[in-house]
Amino acid sequence: GDATGLTCLSSLGKALVRLDFSSNKIADAGSDLLAAVLGECKALAHLGLSHNRIGDEGAGRLAGVLGECKALAHLDLSSNGIGDEGAGRLAG
Repeated sequence: GDATGLTCLSSLGKALVRLDFSSNKIADAGSDLLAAVLGECKALAHLGLSHNRIGDEGAGRLAGVLGECKALAHLDLSSNGIGDEGAGRLAG
């Protein structure tokens, strides 16, 4: 995947309320950059990440930053490869 789009979001992060990256093949490898961007998204209320091949490793990276997204009311991680370990990390 192309990281340019994610990098551009870092300047918009504070204003973002809804972000849908469904079906973008982010995978575990792209979760580091995504997690860095999400740390800037303080107003984010809806995050769609379905169908991205995210596994336990990527879920763990996201879990580390999602707690900082205090406005987050909806998170869609359906149809990824997240198992019990990743789900446990996301649940905190």
